[in-house]
Amino acid sequence: MRTTLDLPEQIIAEGLKVTHLKSKTELITTAVRELIRKHKLTALKKFKGTIDLTIDLNTLRDRAWLAEIAPLKLFL
Repeated sequence: MRTTLDLPEQIIAEGLKVTHLKSKTELITTAVRELIRKHKLTALKKFKGTIDLTIDLNTLRDRAWLAEIAPLKLFL
């Protein structure tokens, strides 16, 4: 999608310098993706301490036998 933006040249130049990206388009795309990622992480942090995640992957994957022998590997 083509869009015309009026951005300060100093910010673009500094962004290109610190990220070592090759184009302004790549810089803006990366910036928007990072902004979205940051907001998603912030939304996830609101759930901290509110969800009980007592999950045993060995049980879920039907590998209970692995949990039983894992302590034995310490002595080998």
